[in-house]
Amino acid sequence: MYILFTILIVIAAILLTLLVLVQNSKGGGLAAGFASGNQVMGAPKTADFLEKASWTLAAIIVFLSILAVGMSKGQQEASADESAITEQVEQAASALPTAQEALPAATEEPSQED
Repeated sequence: MYILFTILIVIAAILLTLLVLVQNSKGGGLAAGFASGNQVMGAPKTADFLEKASWTLAAIIVFLSILAVGMSKGQQEASADESAITEQVEQAASALPTAQEALPAATEEPSQED
């Protein structure tokens, strides 16, 4: 899941970069090409769309970044729990032969001498 969020963040960052490059810092940019007033997507509408799209992509990047960090910490905690459990199992397994060696001596019946 972490990899999916990372891929989505990279895609959103590329799209945001392209949107910023299309815009002109002086208000021209792509909007300057639509100078005629009778078009539906005229200059003001294009500039508004590009600005809203930029803010939306920026918010998506922030949201996905927070989710990715949450997933990363969850995976780290899970791997820490698994390693602790694995360590306990290995310790129990290494102690097991010692207990089995001691078991036959303890279960032997004492010989009865008359």
